[in-house]
Amino acid sequence: PPPKVRATHPDCSVVLYFQEQEAECLGIIRSESQTPAPAGQQGCRTEWDGVSCWSAVPVGQSRAVACPNILHVFKKSKVLIRRNCTESGWSFPSPPYYDACVLEATGSNNDTEAKASYFVTMKVLYTCGYSTSLAALFLAIGIFSCFRKLHCTRNSIHIHFFTSFILRGAAVFIKDTVLFSDESVDHCTMSTVNCKAAIAFFQYSVLANFYWLLVEGMYLQTLLLLAFTSDKRYIWWYILIGWGVPMLTVCVWVVTRLQYDNHGCWDDYTSLYWWVIKAPILLAIFVSTGTSSLIFLNVTRMLAQKIRSPDISKNYKQQYMRLTKSTLLLIPLFGVHYVVFALFPEHIGVDARLYFELVLGSYQGFLVALLYCFLNGEVQAEIKRNWGKWQSSLESNVFNLATQDFTA
Repeated sequence: PPPKVRATHPDCSVVLYFQEQEAECLGIIRSESQTPAPAGQQGCRTEWDGVSCWSAVPVGQSRAVACPNILHVFKKSKVLIRRNCTESGWSFPSPPYYDACVLEATGSNNDTEAKASYFVTMKVLYTCGYSTSLAALFLAIGIFSCFRKLHCTRNSIHIHFFTSFILRGAAVFIKDTVLFSDESVDHCTMSTVNCKAAIAFFQYSVLANFYWLLVEGMYLQTLLLLAFTSDKRYIWWYILIGWGVPMLTVCVWVVTRLQYDNHGCWDDYTSLYWWVIKAPILLAIFVSTGTSSLIFLNVTRMLAQKIRSPDISKNYKQQYMRLTKSTLLLIPLFGVHYVVFALFPEHIGVDARLYFELVLGSYQGFLVALLYCFLNGEVQAEIKRNWGKWQSSLESNVFNLATQDFTA
């Protein structure tokens, strides 16, 4: 039998479309029930048949509707479906929905099994990716925190950036647990506080991730513009941007959904209110990637000036050149795919979108830890220095013990 699996990011737009149509139709039915029909006039009341809403008509007349307007599910068709109003009620739809509304793609059992296997493989890959990233990020934070010589504003920003990736990985696991742990529950119709909180936390982690990437670029610019003066006083502004702006955005989004679109589990990416989240992310990406070429030219010019300065040590020059390369690599690497997919409807390129956001995205934390910590020459030198001290101390202790035993 095929493995039981639920899509990691299932497309609930079909379910939500019919829910909205049904709610609208039921509203009309309630309104009609409160208004008595004219005396002596017989007819068919408004009816929801599970697919379309049929408006009230007198006996002997008919209604015609088109296929549901879901472009990526049904092919465009000019065929109209009719129902007649008879003395015994509505007639059956003619032609039937399954004849008039042709699906875009009808999948066989093999296709279903292949898709189920695809999602199983996808989940295994991104679980391994996030687990690897979380381990690397915790280790990197431990290294920056344990060695006092590595305590500086630059590495503090790196730690915040690492933390945003940890939150993102944790949010993915929490979201999967809340939404997909119980296979008997249809998450498209789920509307619990827990699932909404899980989605809100996930959106916050994604926003924080992009805004700390923006802070990394801002810090690099500030560092160069201030001519290497003290940068500690700006750390609270960076924290406000990295954590505060995402928190404010998510709060606005939550209030908006509660007031105007409080249905489902808030993971309907076709909703217009999704732009409350998407627009700030795109803004952060455009500010980062849109000016990356200018930053590169500016950084190159400033570093060229400062490299010639006798007041700047060789160690500082190497640090800032390395920081420049790492930051300018990460900005387009993390932002380009989001911008590309944001320009297309959510139902287009779903498999590619899932692959970039889940599989490749799950290893971004590991890449960040690698660039900013494990490949950092300053970190490597500090670890070697402390390792040498520990070995010397160990050898000294062994020698002292041996001497004591000999003299005894």
